[in-house]
Amino acid sequence: MEDLNAFLEPGMIVRHPDQPDWGLGQVQSNIAGKITVNFQEVGKVVLDSRRVGLLPAMTE
Repeated sequence: MEDLNAFLEPGMIVRHPDQPDWGLGQVQSNIAGKITVNFQEVGKVVLDSRRVGLLPAMTE
């Protein structure tokens, strides 16, 4: 399967498309198909990049 988040880099702000209640998240790392994101409402989450495509978010 394809890495849906290969373009994401540490520091980028994202949203999880299936978990809007998690709020905005900041990418912490993106290594070998595993992406670690620190979300406002749930804290640090490690995701499989082949299973979910995070959405870049605009910040004010």
